[in-house]
Amino acid sequence: MIRTRFAPSPTGYMHIGNLRTALYEYFIAKHGGGSFILRIEDTDRERYVDGAVDIIYKTLEIAGIKHDEGPDVGGNYGPYIQSERKNDYMKYALELVEKGEAYYCFCTKERLDSLRAEGDVGVKYDRHCLSLTKEEIENNLKNNVPFVIRQKIRPGKTTFRDEVYGEVTVDNEDMEDQILIKSDGLPTYNFANVIDDHLMNITHVIRGNEYLSSTPKYNLLYEAFGWDIPTYIHVAPVMKDAHNKLSKRNGDASFQDLIEKGYLPQAIVNYITLLGWSPSENKEIFTMEELIECFDVKGISKSPAIFDPEKLKWMNGEYIKMLSPEEFFRMSEPVLEKSIKTPGVDLRSVSDMVKTRINTVYDIPELVDFIDELPEYDKSLYRHKKMKTNEENSLDFLRLIIPVLEKTPDWDNDSLYSAMVNTAKENGLKNGQILWPVRTALSGKPATPCGASEICVLLGRDETLARLKKGIEVLGGNEIG
Repeated sequence: MIRTRFAPSPTGYMHIGNLRTALYEYFIAKHGGGSFILRIEDTDRERYVDGAVDIIYKTLEIAGIKHDEGPDVGGNYGPYIQSERKNDYMKYALELVEKGEAYYCFCTKERLDSLRAEGDVGVKYDRHCLSLTKEEIENNLKNNVPFVIRQKIRPGKTTFRDEVYGEVTVDNEDMEDQILIKSDGLPTYNFANVIDDHLMNITHVIRGNEYLSSTPKYNLLYEAFGWDIPTYIHVAPVMKDAHNKLSKRNGDASFQDLIEKGYLPQAIVNYITLLGWSPSENKEIFTMEELIECFDVKGISKSPAIFDPEKLKWMNGEYIKMLSPEEFFRMSEPVLEKSIKTPGVDLRSVSDMVKTRINTVYDIPELVDFIDELPEYDKSLYRHKKMKTNEENSLDFLRLIIPVLEKTPDWDNDSLYSAMVNTAKENGLKNGQILWPVRTALSGKPATPCGASEICVLLGRDETLARLKKGIEVLGGNEIG
């Protein structure tokens, strides 16, 4: 059975690349009827951020990713925590020492720093402690000399197969004797990964392609223990542009940032999944269930994917359109309440009007700001080539419609629309020659979330007539009334 794991470090917010990895791991497991495991790799205590584990857990929950097993926490599965498994790692490291596949290193920080100072930036450890005698090692341990345990890299070459990049060969000479157990007794990220993946029966390891060059180290450890090597799937990074990776440090949005900016979780999940993966069918909008059903490793690209904020906005707008009116009103109501202070405005009607015209709920304020107050605007807005309106004839059309609206008994959309189009017909005009000047005079904006008659209803009779008369003034005519 397929078993995958997501193993983030609790060092802050969940960035886009990390979430994409979690999604791919989740889809691969669920597509194959397998299990998805959550494991918190918190052995790097210097980079540990308080509260980051909760952020990871909450992010996965919001994204719709549920892990399948782990310690029981109040009747639910909690994540596996590496720091709580400290004794397991030391046991396996000592086993490697016994087998001659690892060794104690007692070098001080000062000595290691001097090596780097004397050599190139990428200088490797010189294996100084590999030549220590058994007596020297025992004496150092007896005297509690601080130590780390290093992997002993064998000579030769290591070849492995990756599902995305194919066959990869690395010269072992290029690899350093990496540290497996640090001086505090905790494992390094690389060593803990191998041990936990084996103990948890992980069959497929999905991670960023920056780990391609490190994979031979993992495989040498698997071979030293006599364990099965998992299937590897390395994925290219998500980029900000052609030269720069997405980075929280550079101000790029995390998953939490996108949620706070009004993006729907399902839209984010859909978009991120398509960053570096292509479905076999020609479509872009998928439910979580559809992604599980159609996800195929063969669709993962070797090329980096560039995060396009505009494409995400578009996709979020498509998801908003698919919401029911009730769902969208629940989401938009807080924004509408802050944006519209005029008493008596039907916020539910406004919600219905803006639903298909926005990409996030935070596009709403700019669309509806004219309701509270008519903005200053230039009379050139009355110009519309298709509607055949300009500043001169719009003045005439406003003078024509105001008396009609003043006499319209029922102030509702149907009555007002009929009054305007009938006036146009009776005077041999296009509908737009009445509707466009009215909409412009009422909103002072080049675009509105609804038509002229609907704006009349939102504003009410008195405000509508007052703004139409103001429109005549803007156009240089004398006020009516």
